[in-house]
Amino acid sequence: MNPVKPGETPRTPWIVGVSGASGTPYAAAVLRGLLDAGQSVDLVVSRASRLTLLDETGLPFRDAHWQDDLRAWLSRGADGKPGTFDVDITGVRHWSAGDLAAGPSSGSYPAKGMLIVPASTASVAGVALGLSKDLLQRAASVTLKEGRPLVVAVREAPLNGQTLRHLVTLDDAGAVVVPASPAFYAGATHIQDLVDFVAGRALDAVGVEHRLYRRWKGELGGGSRTT
Repeated sequence: MNPVKPGETPRTPWIVGVSGASGTPYAAAVLRGLLDAGQSVDLVVSRASRLTLLDETGLPFRDAHWQDDLRAWLSRGADGKPGTFDVDITGVRHWSAGDLAAGPSSGSYPAKGMLIVPASTASVAGVALGLSKDLLQRAASVTLKEGRPLVVAVREAPLNGQTLRHLVTLDDAGAVVVPASPAFYAGATHIQDLVDFVAGRALDAVGVEHRLYRRWKGELGGGSRTT
């Protein structure tokens, strides 16, 4: 479940920010992983990411209907098949990306940390420069200044020098940069396996237990065996 540690409240969530980069299945997998682990989640979906979500899945994300839209999104597999997952979203609280008075905009708001999945180069730049132009960027800045874990799952190719410098700035500030680069040693046979690997590595970075991918055990050929 969601154990209460010193300095935390009964509901101390992970903040998940979804930016406009391609890769909304990564965000869905991270959200499912957190909820499966019994974690509370505060969700911030940027305006740009709503366009990406619509383009990649055909699904809207509307503030007034966020619960229905979130259920439809999280139930869908990375291959686009609806009804793949059965997800309980009672642990999720949604904040509008334009609400700069929202809870996560303040360091006094209890949170365990934040994951930006996927992270666009624009969101990376905004956080690195401290722009705080929307709630996603502001919450990330708060996470850093409060010394809480911040994971940035950047999804872009190729990366230019400016973005690389921004990523170094975030690393220097204490963030963990997790490129959305799936590995193949875990025996992936489906697109969902590749998505889950990236999501699992993001959750590894913040110490959340999961079973999203098969871990390396030091045995060559493990990825080629059927389990």
